[in-house]
Amino acid sequence: MTTTQNGINYYNIQTRYAGIAVTDTGGGGLPVLFIHGNSSCREVFRHQVNLLKGKYRVLALDLPGHGSSLNASEPRQVYSMPSYARMVIEVLEKIGINRVVVFGWSLGGHIGLEMLALFPKMIGLMICGTPPVSAGTDNVALGFRPGLGLAGKAEFTQEDIKVFVSDTYGVNASHESFMIEAVIRTDGLARQYMFEDFLSPQATNQKLLVETSETPLAIVNGADDPYINFDYIDGLNYRNLWKRKVFNLAGLGHAPFWEAPELFNPILVKFLKDFQ
Repeated sequence: MTTTQNGINYYNIQTRYAGIAVTDTGGGGLPVLFIHGNSSCREVFRHQVNLLKGKYRVLALDLPGHGSSLNASEPRQVYSMPSYARMVIEVLEKIGINRVVVFGWSLGGHIGLEMLALFPKMIGLMICGTPPVSAGTDNVALGFRPGLGLAGKAEFTQEDIKVFVSDTYGVNASHESFMIEAVIRTDGLARQYMFEDFLSPQATNQKLLVETSETPLAIVNGADDPYINFDYIDGLNYRNLWKRKVFNLAGLGHAPFWEAPELFNPILVKFLKDFQ
């Protein structure tokens, strides 16, 4: 069943992983897919959807265990970056998307990195708040600052929710009710199992992917992001880094596209123009 509001379509796609809620502006423009972060939801991309609709076919979805999507029927198998990537690919294939640019934020960026090796129809990738790390706990730690404890915590207290929202969206960002509701709604196992898999020695070597993939990769971070190690991200040997630089937006945190869309969106628009 599809509902339409303000020219934007909302519907559900049944996948092997869970029932997935999708936002789709339709139209014949280049498809652009937005993938949200841990314990968030597709509403966080409101500023980008409203900007791009009409010129692009803008898509956004809620990951399994998040937002309006269903919880995974097999949590241990579904709540991981590789499985999320395969879920996204299944959704795109069922919709009939043959060419797409992806913007992935935080966890969504890691999902986009997984797609580099799985989905050649992804012709461009932009990531934000997403260090491309090698497998194993020590290698993952290189890409982040200390203090990621909440990212893999199954049960949140009220204080946890408050801290998570503040750190994730930015102290000075607009905090709306959907953000808190998204954290409360998230299946706690999605955090726990995803993080356990991320730290596994068998995890994907995302550092190797960005060093070898020919797919254009744009990186736009907030320069005050509390989670990521900037020296690590800035120092990798990327195969095809857009503009040959990592963009670090001064004074912004982990979600610059939400905190200051007037600064972030022009960079996104320039990246998308390269594929027209």
